Parts: sequence; C-alpha cells; structure tokens
Amino acid sequence: MNINASLFLQALVFAVLVLVTWKFIWPPLMATLDERAKRIADGLSAADRAKHDLELAEKRAAEELRKAKSQASEIIAQAEKRASAIVEEAKDAARVEGDRLIAGAKAEVDQQVHQAKEELRQHVSALALAGAEKILRKEVDAARHADLLATLKAEL
Repeated sequence: MNINASLFLQALVFAVLVLVTWKFIWPPLMATLDERAKRIADGLSAADRAKHDLELAEKRAAEELRKAKSQASEIIAQAEKRASAIVEEAKDAARVEGDRLIAGAKAEVDQQVHQAKEELRQHVSALALAGAEKILRKEVDAARHADLLATLKAEL
C-alpha cells in the first residue's frame, strides 16, 4: 500500500469521525454540560438566597428578642407598679382598720366611763340617802322622794 493512499484514507476516516462526533456526540455532550452548568448556577443562587434568608431570619429573631425583652421590662414595670399600689392599698386599709379599732376602743372607754359615772352616782345617792336616814332617824319613803333623788343624781 501506498503511503499517500494510507494518509488519504486516514484523513477520510478522521473527517468522518469528526463529522459523526460533531453531528451525534457533540450536541448531547454540550446539552449535558449546559444542564450541569445551569444546575451549578441554580445551586449557587439557591445558596445565596438561603444565606440571604438566614440573614433576614437572624435579623427577625434579633428584633423579636428585642421586642420580647421590651415587653418583659414593661411587664416587670407594671408588676412593680401594681405591687406598690397593693402595698399602698394595704397600708390604707390597715390605717382605716386601725382608726376604726381606735374609735371603737374610745367609744367603749367612753361607755365604760359613763357607766362608771352612773354607778358612782347611784352609790353616792344611796350613801346620801343612808346618811340622810341616819341623820333624821326616820324612815325615808323612796317613792315619795324619787324626784328629789333624780334631781340629786342629775346634780352629781
């Protein structure tokens, strides 16, 4: 065989190989590579979106935490205010109860003083009557002299 014919035949086989590759192998290979590049790009954009979403979620979580702390401090302030009000109400109630007890005790003391004065008047009038009886050595009629005794009681 001749070298020129061999070279020509090899060139022809190579051209057929290039043509078959370019017509049947190259388009699916390029489609697969394009699809893979697209999936990689989609994956990278999804990663970027996830990173952005994570940042937003962290910001929202920080904001919610700040709001929760603010609400907690408001609740604590309201609780302290309510506790102070309850303490003041209890003090006022105790003061009122103490005043009521003192007034009741004063009324009871006044009543006992009045009762003691009344008993003392009765004893004094009885003693005066006994003294008058002894002085006069006569019988004193209590019914007849009731007005006299009432006047005497009132004077004492």
